Amino acid sequence: MATLDHKFSRLAALKPARPPAVRFTTLREPCEEDTMARLLGAGVSTNRFGEHLAVRNWFSTPEFVAPHSTSLQLLSQQRDDVVSRRTRAALENPEKWLFLDTETTGLAGGTGTYAFLIGLAWWDAGGLQVEQLFMRDFAEEHSVLCELAARLAERPVLVTFNGKTFDWPLLENRFRMTRSIAVPSLAAHLDLLHPARALWKFRLGSVRLTDLEREVLNPTLLGWRRDGDVSSKFIPQFYFDYLRGGPPEPLLGVARHNQMDLRGLAALFGKINALLAEGISPDEQMHGLDLFGLSKFLHRRGDKGRAQVACAQAVDLGLPVEFHSRAQYDLALMAKRKGEHQRAAEIWHEILAYSGDAIHACEQLAIHYELRVKNYERALEFAHRARRLLHTQANRANFFAQRGIARREDLSLNRIKRLEGRLSKRTGKLLSLGETRATSTV
Repeated sequence: MATLDHKFSRLAALKPARPPAVRFTTLREPCEEDTMARLLGAGVSTNRFGEHLAVRNWFSTPEFVAPHSTSLQLLSQQRDDVVSRRTRAALENPEKWLFLDTETTGLAGGTGTYAFLIGLAWWDAGGLQVEQLFMRDFAEEHSVLCELAARLAERPVLVTFNGKTFDWPLLENRFRMTRSIAVPSLAAHLDLLHPARALWKFRLGSVRLTDLEREVLNPTLLGWRRDGDVSSKFIPQFYFDYLRGGPPEPLLGVARHNQMDLRGLAALFGKINALLAEGISPDEQMHGLDLFGLSKFLHRRGDKGRAQVACAQAVDLGLPVEFHSRAQYDLALMAKRKGEHQRAAEIWHEILAYSGDAIHACEQLAIHYELRVKNYERALEFAHRARRLLHTQANRANFFAQRGIARREDLSLNRIKRLEGRLSKRTGKLLSLGETRATSTV
């Protein structure tokens, strides 16, 4: 008789080596009268709530990108360690990822807004499998949401673009309004709008997905272009026209727009993943403003060492005047926080060399010479300069800004009095504010 351990080992051998693939609902051919289904190349999917259309396509581009552990940590920081561990376990398995984008009857949300087309995508066979769930009328909403819930049960890591603000709250609301389909529980939600805005807003201003595809992702390398794309503002009207008996052809462009958004979303993750991955240095073709944005993002997420390196690279590559001083300020503050006080002072002096309105630099140099170098004369010089610049700025500022400037002027005045007192003790001579102003070299 086989031992108990042997029986268990035989059972364990039957366990699949990897999770089973998504089990597609069987689709049936649409009837001849279903013009929309035939136009989209869709099949009719049926579940316990009724029917809806499903369009399925597989694309070889963008190719699968393995998420890097450092990128995932930066993109999904959580305050609760327990949640972080659970989230990390799901995030590190790309088979649990589901890209999502919706097309809706309104751009403002609200209880009267429906998601009439829900686009889903996931990595499969090195490429991207895309499934689009379309409701031909509002009565098919329950069927569409039931199918979405089934997909999220298999792949609970949601990846969206502005989905935390718009798509997912809208879908949560639609689930609740059914009163029969529970809101799916997500293991994690990566909204790529926020890192994209941090990384590229300085160079592009607008970080719409279409702009990122054109300016950052390179359509030639992607293998597709958005020629003749539908503008989002017209999409709700196209659907309402269709419901009123209008032509279905405009919705074919909407479906293609949704496909492009999903493919662009997957490609965008690949780009962000490469930029944030540990040990991957930006190439020589990278724009200085993108490096500056990367530095800002890394610093906010706590990776201060790499933030300093990226900021220094941005300065070396060259930045527009209005950003160069901001990058120098950041470098000086990062050096100061690391205890590199002399290096910080050198940067403050560089800022003063090309900026006539460098109040913060003067304040920081006054602190440096007073506390670090103990050169009270130099500290007093920069304290006076900061106070004069503040006074000039106050004369040009509005009422609300003047209050903040007044507080800084008070701090400068207190610093001047304190430095005068220290110099008086050192020289044995009582100095007045007027005397120190006359003797300071500016």
